[in-house]
Amino acid sequence: MTHDELVAYCLAKPGATPDEPWEGDLVAKVGGKIFAFLGGGGLGVKCGRDADEAAELRHRYPDSVAVMAYIGRHGWNSITLDGAIPDDELRELVDESYDAVVAKLPRRLRPA
Repeated sequence: MTHDELVAYCLAKPGATPDEPWEGDLVAKVGGKIFAFLGGGGLGVKCGRDADEAAELRHRYPDSVAVMAYIGRHGWNSITLDGAIPDDELRELVDESYDAVVAKLPRRLRPA
């Protein structure tokens, strides 16, 4: 999966909007909250409730997945798009991150 395909997949989610909170760093948001970091040609997603749950993905793909700086302790991983992780699993990771963020939104901000 190319970076452009991944960006398109993220932004096709219900209620998803692009944003650039830091110059050159694209993110995908839903209800004003980030569910995917898309800057630098990689992907950053929430992969569990905490760092311990997110560690499982890092153990399976040690050369492609790392703890995200600053927010890794909250279950966020940084993923290198090097082909090691199958496309369907990348889509699944985006789906799970999106679902986790939507679940915490107030009802009025959740996409219909």
